[in-house]
Amino acid sequence: MRKQALILFFFTLVLGFTLPALAQTGTVKGYVKDDAGKPVVGAVVDMQNLDNGRKVTLKTDKSGNFFSIGVPIGTYKVAITQDGKPLYAIPKYPVAGGDNPDLNVDLAKERAANPQNAEQVKKVEAAKAENAKIGNLNGMLKQANDAMTANPPNWDQAIQVLTQATQQDQTHDLLFGRLGDAYLGAKKYPESIDAYNKAIALDANKAAYHNNMAQALAKSNQTDKAIAEYDTAAKLEPASASTYFFNEGAVLTNTGKVDDAIVAFDKVIAADPTKADAYYWKGVNMVGKAKTGADGKFEAPAGTAEAFNKYLELAPDGKYADPAKQMLQTIGAPVTTSYGSQKKSGKPVKK
Repeated sequence: MRKQALILFFFTLVLGFTLPALAQTGTVKGYVKDDAGKPVVGAVVDMQNLDNGRKVTLKTDKSGNFFSIGVPIGTYKVAITQDGKPLYAIPKYPVAGGDNPDLNVDLAKERAANPQNAEQVKKVEAAKAENAKIGNLNGMLKQANDAMTANPPNWDQAIQVLTQATQQDQTHDLLFGRLGDAYLGAKKYPESIDAYNKAIALDANKAAYHNNMAQALAKSNQTDKAIAEYDTAAKLEPASASTYFFNEGAVLTNTGKVDDAIVAFDKVIAADPTKADAYYWKGVNMVGKAKTGADGKFEAPAGTAEAFNKYLELAPDGKYADPAKQMLQTIGAPVTTSYGSQKKSGKPVKK
């Protein structure tokens, strides 16, 4: 009995010292050098297992070296970065048990040997930098827009922010366009014209820049240049031509150029026959050409009464309705409009 007990005790000891199976791992080491062949300090070497997604992250020392034991065997995707910027990428790097081939990256040699990889890294770097810059510019643009739409608008703050934005980036026409708007709101017309010129130099096909430039030019008493800008805006954006021609007519009216103003309002009417105000202001300018006849009566050019009556037809309760009726009375013309008529023909009836 004593002999059997000793045997059982022996087997118990043997079973208690059974060793677990060791995981299969390998050693990874290498270095990273920059385009000048100097060690890249603090570069991050991210290794992602393509089979299970697990990651191993290493970092280069002051000599540009990195080293790790116990890296699970498998095939890895390697991305090398520094301060978040990509330096190099290896789609597949196999790790076997034991020592593995050195993972050395010499950027000068690698890019010369594999320009496609280098170009891709550069594109990624450029895209990240551009996205960061655009994000910053959009933030500044929003800040400026908030200032301009505040009640009351803070034009000076908008100008300050947009000036900083255009100093950081001179390739986006929108920044210069909005800077021009801010200067225009602040009544700083020379500065506004300069900003719009820069916006137009970057994109000459945006009608709004030409229209707003025209406003700044008109405020600077540069009427001829303003008219040319309004005409350009109308050509670029025919759908809004009536608005641009109306602005043109307003400038000409304010400067006393009645003949040119009448032509401008005729262009408004041709672009949009339903724009009531164009008829009223055409009539006002035509009254400006009226003469006193030999009999002492006020003689307005042909078409004057028609212009005022057309306004009343389109906007019988408009803000210029009473002045239009007074103008008709002044030139001795009746008020004729189809407004309120019950006739199905739709023909004007005298009132």
